[in-house]
Amino acid sequence: MPTQAPIGLLLARTAKTASRAFDAALQQGGGSLPTWLVLMALMRGGHRTQAELAATVGIQGPTLTHHLNGMERDGLLTRTRLPENRRVHAVAPTEQGRALFHRLRQCAVAHDARLRAGIPPEHLEIFRAVLDRMAANVAAASSEETRHD
Repeated sequence: MPTQAPIGLLLARTAKTASRAFDAALQQGGGSLPTWLVLMALMRGGHRTQAELAATVGIQGPTLTHHLNGMERDGLLTRTRLPENRRVHAVAPTEQGRALFHRLRQCAVAHDARLRAGIPPEHLEIFRAVLDRMAANVAAASSEETRHD
């Protein structure tokens, strides 16, 4: 009887393939995943500072600073020091940044449609529930390991 690959390995391989395809789709639109994440967070709003943006995007401070430097140089965003605390920067998209966001959003929607192709909506809902359960299982196991260290 043939042995099936462990589900974690299958999930990791699929995630890597989907991630590469998403990166390629964003590159065709003139962006990258970090650019997309930053612009999406800026367009949604709800944060005022670079530190809040880092928390929203899930990119560490120094890495985010590197991306923001490039995006600012490319004219996609502005950073201004807050008058009440000159060490803190407010970050905002420029018109060029908003235009890139809309272009990248079209790429993301098209990529998502490719991922969903041929999969009935009810299967996608089950898939979402399974992914949520797997994430919870991993988080619980990680939490358990941390308590025993």
